[in-house]
Amino acid sequence: MFRACALRQRKALFLTGVHNSMATILEKKLLRAPDVFYFKIAAPLISKKAQPGQFVIVRLHDRGERIPLSLADIDPATGTISLIVMAVGKTTSEMAALKPGEALLDLCGPLGNPTEIERVGKVVLVGGGFGAAPLFPIARGFKAVGNEVVTIMGARSKDLLIYEAEMAQVSDRVVIATDDGSKGFKGIVTAALKNELDEGKADLIIAIGPAVMMRAVAETSRPLEIKTVVSLNPIMVDGTGMCGGCRVSVGNETKFACTDGPEFDGHLVDWDTLLSRQRKYVPEQKHSFDTWKRKHNGVLCE
Repeated sequence: MFRACALRQRKALFLTGVHNSMATILEKKLLRAPDVFYFKIAAPLISKKAQPGQFVIVRLHDRGERIPLSLADIDPATGTISLIVMAVGKTTSEMAALKPGEALLDLCGPLGNPTEIERVGKVVLVGGGFGAAPLFPIARGFKAVGNEVVTIMGARSKDLLIYEAEMAQVSDRVVIATDDGSKGFKGIVTAALKNELDEGKADLIIAIGPAVMMRAVAETSRPLEIKTVVSLNPIMVDGTGMCGGCRVSVGNETKFACTDGPEFDGHLVDWDTLLSRQRKYVPEQKHSFDTWKRKHNGVLCE
């Protein structure tokens, strides 16, 4: 019997579902020590429909919470999707402890609207931290239709970079920026972006990463009037537009990141409200994580 979820988009109603026996972990590897993991999941139904820029909702067990995870890769030929998980809280740490052969209880998707991929000219992709991973299928899509793709990847130090080799495969050029100068350009990712734009104007910018970084990218491109798309990650519960937990203000209108997004015009996002809402449940999240760690003797992942 399939576990299903309904997603009402603006134009149509899609019904997709996957039974827990199908959402098996086929591959798991440590992508960045000690807490960033790569998962390849069996998801034949989702992989047939999913497109770059979309996400899935995962629930690990019947007492677990629902968490959204961006798609780091989609392979309909093998019936799989790839997810990147950073063990920063209770549920992500629980998932990081799972092993190949184990299964997720619920895997729902694809959710959200896909990236609008078309031939526009020069596309600059900006990834902060492990935000580079969901940029991979997006970069591949833009490259496939004939765009020049420049990827700028930023992190505090070289040890925190991920997906360098993957992004090099689908980009004309990859620019690395590290805060400490341990690799590539020394400075924050928006400084590297400014250098890139000084050398030649881009036709489109897409940024994925922490909200503060995406805000800085939007402010960097605003004076140049370059279309800048950001993928928002507000608090999300059901992912289908029913709860309103992921509401954001875009152009003075209330939007739901799950059904109207997750991608929006970065120049129209009310960043102050978004950042405030992201911090709303930090004490409760910390309490939940601390309680879980005590029960598991501080073992976060394997």
